[in-house]
Amino acid sequence: MEAATVTIETQVPEDVYQTLQARGVFREELSDGARRLLAMRFYQERTLSLGQAARMANLSRWEFIELLSTHGIPVVDYTDDELEAEFEAVAQLQASIEADG
Repeated sequence: MEAATVTIETQVPEDVYQTLQARGVFREELSDGARRLLAMRFYQERTLSLGQAARMANLSRWEFIELLSTHGIPVVDYTDDELEAEFEAVAQLQASIEADG
């Protein structure tokens, strides 16, 4: 079963659209590009998860990761404190496993 969708429309000045058409950019490509740019932005701002942003971009997670990479957007973007907390959690887990083993 396909997920329900919502249609969001936007307006582009006619002269801008004519310029795009003259350069071979048509509605579908414009729509796909806008959707992907928004998905990247919302992912980068942490508004959407990786999976949500990939679905918004109409791409698989791997395809979306590749898209992020080509635009220089990190897939994992931890602050120093977040990264330190992750390393501490891994160290605690490792110590717990070694104590049980």
